[in-house]
Amino acid sequence: MVIPAYNEEARLLPTLDRTVEYLAAAGFASSEILVVDDGSKDRTAELVREAAPRLQGPGLAVRVISNPGNRGKGYSVRNGMRHSTADWVLFSDADLSAPIEELDKLWEAVQRDGFDVAIGSRALDRSLIGEHQPLFREVSGRIFNLAVRIVTRLPFADTQCGFKLFSRKAADLVAGKQLVERFGFDVEQLYLARHFGFKIQEVPVRWNDVEGTKVSTLSGINAFVDVARVRWNSLSGKYR
Repeated sequence: MVIPAYNEEARLLPTLDRTVEYLAAAGFASSEILVVDDGSKDRTAELVREAAPRLQGPGLAVRVISNPGNRGKGYSVRNGMRHSTADWVLFSDADLSAPIEELDKLWEAVQRDGFDVAIGSRALDRSLIGEHQPLFREVSGRIFNLAVRIVTRLPFADTQCGFKLFSRKAADLVAGKQLVERFGFDVEQLYLARHFGFKIQEVPVRWNDVEGTKVSTLSGINAFVDVARVRWNSLSGKYR
């Protein structure tokens, strides 16, 4: 499991406690949790290192991976994928806006139905959303998804939910070709996975908006630019 983290000292330890409890109860005997610190200015990395001896157990490792400065969420996820050694790689937001228990649904998609990638979706069943985003962000998200569909031809209703599960092979190929380092990286990862022929299933999950988002208005605008960049990278042969 990969958790990108930037200045998350207030939220991260409850997330780790809940995740460790879930992994034990769900029977994931051999697991790893990689917290990727994206140049935090608070004690994010130190708190994880201090808590690791308490959290770890037989078959469960908890580690911190440090980026070379503040590089962005996309860089963090890619860095975590590259350092992961597990057969399956989940990446989840540090605030658990998609509860870790929803992994049951993604796991069923890849184990029972044979998909290589399973992605959480807020759009397939909006009744599963508990706390909604502010109206402006919800509308912006729908416009963004429309742009993604038009520009990249990806068929998914929600590319931006921070809850995705990759097979080892898919994670290696996607991380090896990923170029986008900030908030448009989700689109590129899914574009790459589809480009390489991996089977992707979109799965409706429970989700709640959590205060303290790191997505600024400028980041949202840059994500639109990243969508065009993904298409250009593909046309110019960078994904071969």
